[in-house]
Amino acid sequence: MIKAILFDFNGVIINDEAIQMKAYQEVLKNEGVDLTETDYYAALGMNDRTLVIWAFKNAGKTIENGKIEQLVDAKTAKWKEIIEDDLPLFEGIGGFIEKMSREFTLGIVSMAERRAIDFVLEKGGIAKYFSTIVSADNATKCKPDPECFRIGFRQLDAIRTSQGHLPMTHGECLVIEDSPPGIVGARNANLPALGVTNTVSAAELRAAGAGAVASDLRDWMPESIRRVFCLGYLAADLRR
Repeated sequence: MIKAILFDFNGVIINDEAIQMKAYQEVLKNEGVDLTETDYYAALGMNDRTLVIWAFKNAGKTIENGKIEQLVDAKTAKWKEIIEDDLPLFEGIGGFIEKMSREFTLGIVSMAERRAIDFVLEKGGIAKYFSTIVSADNATKCKPDPECFRIGFRQLDAIRTSQGHLPMTHGECLVIEDSPPGIVGARNANLPALGVTNTVSAAELRAAGAGAVASDLRDWMPESIRRVFCLGYLAADLRR
């Protein structure tokens, strides 16, 4: 039975993949690096620092560490400038999170910087629903590596046991992701995954290992999550 949920951030809570891409493109273009839409979506799951290095390498260029941080800061400032006056949360995501928080312990696992996550959660009034946040600040490896999901699972389990609950099994902690690298990382951490088609197709999410796929998270209730992701479910047989 599901007892906790780990949410991805970009593409699940905030509808900003296109905004992230635009901010990267503007900052990198000034350095003579062209980041195409294909390039950006091939880099899903990377943190800011890794993406900048990867983009320079793709362009046949090298970059020094100090310059990497400057570009990350410039990209974050550009992203914040775009979203500050009109926060692009997915429609209904606040209600979905509040609904899930009544019955599950919630956390976030993202390759975004903690400052960006905190800004959105506070501005959107949903920070109070999350017991823990794993960000690029405390995970050394990018998705699809399972490191960040293992950290998130351990942190949520520690929080729950400190409240008097029994320890969780991995099958009791669901991950909600919008990208194949995120799904793969969750599955490699032995966590079940619900894919949401905000960024890529249902077929791509299922191919990555999603146990079920949602076109709109508002369609899901705590009981439907429990039924679909019960212990011992066979991901390959699930269709929604």
